[in-house]
Amino acid sequence: MHTVPDGVEVVTTWDESRHLESPPLLVVDAVTAFLEAQGIGRGPLAWQRIGDGHSNVTYLIERGGDAVVLRRGPRPPLPKSTHDMVREARIQKILHGHGVPVPEIIAVCEDESVLGVPFYLMGRLNGTVITDAIPSRLSSIEQRGSTSKAVVDALVALHSIDVTRGELASLGSPDGYLRRQVDRFGGLWEVNTTRNLTAVEWIADWLARNLPVSQAASVVHGDYRIGNLMFAPQTPSRILAILDWEMATLGDPLADLGYFTATYSEAGILTTPLELTPVTRAPGYLTRQQLAERYRDRMGLDLTPLPWYQTLALWKAAIFCEAIYTRWRRGERPNDTTFGPSLETGVPRLLEMAAQHAGLASSLRA
Repeated sequence: MHTVPDGVEVVTTWDESRHLESPPLLVVDAVTAFLEAQGIGRGPLAWQRIGDGHSNVTYLIERGGDAVVLRRGPRPPLPKSTHDMVREARIQKILHGHGVPVPEIIAVCEDESVLGVPFYLMGRLNGTVITDAIPSRLSSIEQRGSTSKAVVDALVALHSIDVTRGELASLGSPDGYLRRQVDRFGGLWEVNTTRNLTAVEWIADWLARNLPVSQAASVVHGDYRIGNLMFAPQTPSRILAILDWEMATLGDPLADLGYFTATYSEAGILTTPLELTPVTRAPGYLTRQQLAERYRDRMGLDLTPLPWYQTLALWKAAIFCEAIYTRWRRGERPNDTTFGPSLETGVPRLLEMAAQHAGLASSLRA
């Protein structure tokens, strides 16, 4: 655990940041005072950045014998209606009451004078997030299959919750969800790019002309993938928590399945910038088709239009990745030496794969 400042990422006081080109992500004295007010721990603060997030930032914070996880948005300026940590914390509190495995929300700070943006604290969980290494306890062929099945079953459980009553109904309107997604992300492209990639407009037009009819309404996570799941420390495979609820709302459940399957790593399929859990290319993990079939068997939905949802997912991914790329080019991601630069070619690759799902690949190459 780090206990000293580290460049622009962490400073001890706000005064130390006055001559920095970018504002710090963590201010030790300010966070210590907030923990003190919440009665969390005693003495000096130790911190460690965790997770693979490329927009929101997460830290493990230890103070005395207490440990919490702090989650905040990126450095300002923030795009409108994004990185809303207060809403994200509220969603998790609501879902916890419905039995969804989520971290415990301990405290929410809306005062931007503390870190420059709102943030929240959640309980530390003893589990594993699977990315580029298979945990030894889950490494057998049997456990790999069990892991894949657990991921699908957790998504089915989330999508099976009644969203027509109580606080859940206040999270959004599922009516018109797909149309709003196409319109919203199409509008985000122009404000988040400095280059001309005409495929964005072609795909947007195809999506708008081929909108499927939603078969159900559910909580939509918005970024459902294995890298946003924490697995329990024992076998058999069990989801300890679903993480990263920034984009959650009410809408069409197949949007989650489309994103999950379109970004899922499988042997023989081209990589994308969103391949954050490449281990599922190994033998034993379910294929995309097997994942979809297990979901269909449990949810009873017609998956004929799934390619439309996969196209939507990859097109949206290209747009929010372009926002990251633009921030990197502007120098707003000073510590990013790999992901940001990779998006120069990564975003066009996402668009190419979106076009393939839509049957537009030949038009894209023309």
